[in-house]
Amino acid sequence: MGDIAKGVLGGAWTLLVGWILPTALNLALFFVTVAPGLQGLTLLHRLRPTTGGGSALLFLTGSLLLGIVANAFQNPLYRLLEGYLFWPAAAYEAGCCRSRRAKADLTDRLSLLRLERREREDGELSPDDGELLARLRGQPRTERAARRDRRRTAAQRALVHERLARYPVADDQIAPTRLGNAIRRFEEYGYDRYRLDTQVLWNELTGCVPDQVRRQVELARTSVDFFVALLYGHVVVCFLAVLTLATARPDTSMLWGTIVLLLLLVPVWYRSAVTSTDEWAAAVRAMVNVGRKPLADAMCLVLPDQLAKERDMWTMVSRLSRIPYHERASALDRYRAAGPPSGPP
Repeated sequence: MGDIAKGVLGGAWTLLVGWILPTALNLALFFVTVAPGLQGLTLLHRLRPTTGGGSALLFLTGSLLLGIVANAFQNPLYRLLEGYLFWPAAAYEAGCCRSRRAKADLTDRLSLLRLERREREDGELSPDDGELLARLRGQPRTERAARRDRRRTAAQRALVHERLARYPVADDQIAPTRLGNAIRRFEEYGYDRYRLDTQVLWNELTGCVPDQVRRQVELARTSVDFFVALLYGHVVVCFLAVLTLATARPDTSMLWGTIVLLLLLVPVWYRSAVTSTDEWAAAVRAMVNVGRKPLADAMCLVLPDQLAKERDMWTMVSRLSRIPYHERASALDRYRAAGPPSGPP
């Protein structure tokens, strides 16, 4: 029993809570609201159990199988919400422009509040800061938002900092969606701080960090998985409810109520998924900060005591990880001659 409990609390827990549980909730919603309108279909009539125990078994089996399938497809499901998969080029560029504008607006709001606080505390600002303050006050959108921010408490203004922190540091890493930016911010953290490309060395890094740190990353992602699975399940149930409206004897009021309710809940779950990435980002940052030295030791490297030298080392390691073995010697010579690259990986 101890081994079983340990297994459930291990990797199976993330699968159970992140994908199987929301799948079960959506399947229960389908059976209650949509399935009664499909009684006339021959296939569903044959699959329908004749006993209560058979119905429970069908529900549990369906939840388990559909949850495992959703977990297997989690990468494309995430990439669609992040804006990387099946997005037309025009929509992708428009989304990135909108995200950059939103990030700039939040930055201007915080800069205006900071400069006004310094002006109150110090009495005067430097010429450059005074010019920047005047420019920010002359922007209608920034000034309107600042008027609302001035009436808020310090805790409420801290929420603006949280929203800005959900964007990548580098503008060229901006994604077209809020979830894409929230995830991209900690994907680029290792490279932005140490030039450690965690996307390339992820398996090596997770294999070197302590079990508690790795477990924190898995548990933090489970919350995001839960809301993503719940969102996609709502979309599927809503689609099936629309199709059921074309059957011979649908419960129109029940179906329309289900469709409206699910359409209202989809943005709620999406926003919840974006907010839940905060804990995920904190766990990944901790893993990068704590795992750098064990990773260097595992790769027979000596971690430099200066940040600039460490960034050069991780730049070389990240670059060589993508180059075939027979080309690494010449690539290393070119790297030493040209110096480390300045752009992102």
